[in-house]
Amino acid sequence: MSKRFEQKNILIIGASTGIGHAIATHLLAEGAIVFVAGRSKPDLDVTFVPWDATQPDSAAFDSLPAVLDGLVYCPGTINLKPFNRLSVKDFSDDFQINTLGAVFVLQAVINRLKKAQGAGVVFFSSVAASTGLSFHASVSVSKSALEGLSVALSAEYADSGIRFNVVAPSLTDTPLAGKLLASDDKREASAKRHPLGRIGDPQDIASAAVFLLSNEASWITGQVLGVDGGLGKLK
Repeated sequence: MSKRFEQKNILIIGASTGIGHAIATHLLAEGAIVFVAGRSKPDLDVTFVPWDATQPDSAAFDSLPAVLDGLVYCPGTINLKPFNRLSVKDFSDDFQINTLGAVFVLQAVINRLKKAQGAGVVFFSSVAASTGLSFHASVSVSKSALEGLSVALSAEYADSGIRFNVVAPSLTDTPLAGKLLASDDKREASAKRHPLGRIGDPQDIASAAVFLLSNEASWITGQVLGVDGGLGKLK
């Protein structure tokens, strides 16, 4: 049985844990050749490139293959504070990791993606970008900008065959969300806020991302896919 990503070169930014790790695991099982850039190497059979979204170095990607069939940008922040306690630096730091980091990576590898003649790019936003949630102002700003970037680049690179899509999760059981899920009471309260009655699992999000990378999504671009247990649309 053929594998969807047999011998496809996929770059994942941030895959040591959580959603990125789940995506890398899924892609490896599907035959992909996976390159991971981040601050720490995952426990997987991948080629690792040291890279930090807070101090981006575009030259870090010079050793990548001439052709990239996909890119997944996973870094994110959960900086939840009342608006009057958020500093300008808070906004700037979140914007650097969530949005400008993606810009740096794309400008470094866009020609490699063009050569694939059908590459897929997946970003991660948040349900908070389109649904009003208290204490999410900084996250909402940076993730909304990432959605705007995706739509703009979908138009600009459509002739090159590069598809840009965004997955917008709600709260997912990852190390990044650890403080929000630190007790059984917090987990139960978070689950009850979602119409489907549970918080997300990394595999829920990874499956959506892998689909958007695949040829099965070859006619999908410029979209934001909510994988949020219904929180973004249902009451």
